[in-house]
Amino acid sequence: MLHDLIDVGRYPIDRPDSRAYAQLIKDVQRDLGAEGCAVLTGFVHEKGLEPILKEADAVAGKAHRSFNRTNPYFTQDDPRFGVGHPIRRFYDRSNAFVPADNFAKSGPLRRIYEDPTFMPFIRAALGEPAERFFRYDDPLADVIVNVVEAGQGFPWHFDTNNYTVTLAIQNGEDGGAFQYVPNLRTPEDENFAGVASILDGDMNAVRQLDLQPGDLQIFKGRYALHRVAPVEGARKRYVGIFSFVEAEGMCGGVERTRQLYGRVLPHHYEREGNRADQLLD
Repeated sequence: MLHDLIDVGRYPIDRPDSRAYAQLIKDVQRDLGAEGCAVLTGFVHEKGLEPILKEADAVAGKAHRSFNRTNPYFTQDDPRFGVGHPIRRFYDRSNAFVPADNFAKSGPLRRIYEDPTFMPFIRAALGEPAERFFRYDDPLADVIVNVVEAGQGFPWHFDTNNYTVTLAIQNGEDGGAFQYVPNLRTPEDENFAGVASILDGDMNAVRQLDLQPGDLQIFKGRYALHRVAPVEGARKRYVGIFSFVEAEGMCGGVERTRQLYGRVLPHHYEREGNRADQLLD
């Protein structure tokens, strides 16, 4: 039922028993294994982009805009660690997110996220069993749009959720490149030394992507340090974000949710600490 949005000829997510589907999964898994990131260029076709861009334009004014300083983990300062430790390094962050409760069930972004063919495709691409793969149980963050305006970007950080699936909707006139370091930490090891090296300016392991509207990105952002370079020009950069996690009922932390969306719900307090690992938020 997504033919009006997705190029199912090129990406046959609606035909899971086909040879083309099997090859697609193989190709995506290859990229994810090597880089922790896979890009499906033109996943949403040109006509499908029209209603998605219209929806993004309609709700962009509802984005929570925040200008503050944050560390890569979106946590508060911790004086137990020495000066220069990644937890104690804070950077200017200027960005905006449209919370998930602004996207109607009948809208194009939520139609993609909740379509019965989409989640199984993403799960198969990631090679995850059904018992370890769920939609993000966060009423403010399961389907969102990131809005970036001139001069704004996003400093180095890790994601709360294990797997982030993003759709490039509209680029700024210039800038806005996505930079990341794959597999920098693991569920067992924060690798603070490696994080500090990147924060100190070591770019040897940094990959850069210049995504185009319609491109779908599957990204293991919980383990890859990443950032968005500042956008230039009058045109806004829109990226749709679909989130999936390993733990059923996993929700954004209270502190991080307040920073990103400007509010929290009782649901966030109820689910605080529900994680599949013990990594910092």
